[in-house]
Amino acid sequence: MARLPELMHRAFFQTISLLSPRGQGEVLRRYFDWWHRSPDPWQLGTDGYERHKYEATLGQVPARPYRRILEVGCSEGVFTGLLAAAHPRARIMGIDISHRALLRARDRTRDAAARTALVQADLVTLATGRAFDLVFCAETLYYVGRPDRLRRASERLAGVLAPGGVLVLVHPWPEAERLHRFVEEDRALSRIAHHVHDASHRPFSVAVYQHERRAAA
Repeated sequence: MARLPELMHRAFFQTISLLSPRGQGEVLRRYFDWWHRSPDPWQLGTDGYERHKYEATLGQVPARPYRRILEVGCSEGVFTGLLAAAHPRARIMGIDISHRALLRARDRTRDAAARTALVQADLVTLATGRAFDLVFCAETLYYVGRPDRLRRASERLAGVLAPGGVLVLVHPWPEAERLHRFVEEDRALSRIAHHVHDASHRPFSVAVYQHERRAAA
């Protein structure tokens, strides 16, 4: 069960989602730029729990070559750097709504700068113009707020997948059941793996989906 501070946190983002998509995006941009006034505010680069979650996430990814990878909500690039190391031949795009976070992400991913693009973008209005073989969205969907925005965000995630592409969602458990429900209902996607990591004080779910390949003409 979610703790009171988490419930209040979620209620705050539910309220913001009553704004227009553009207004919601502007408030979130300012909010996360404020959070990133100091480096690594969530200790993503140093916390043992976060490191465990990253390892568990990468461990669920099907072993195959990936040419284009998208990370939604890349923050300061901790996981982006791990992706670059794990997939040395892939081109990687990380998106985040915070400009400050992306500036630090560029420093973290400097060794892979030639094949890493970091873009300021909002998941609800995401339009990359590209199709990706592998897409990650972790600890992000609860920020989009009310159900209609969650549905739109889920459609954006499915929409950037190439045929046969893989989508990985990572969110707190059991809240993940609510956050992933529109992806679960998408007939173009099939769940190919799911694991709940409940041994820690903050259980989380790693769910993996695959976009169904289109039939040849």
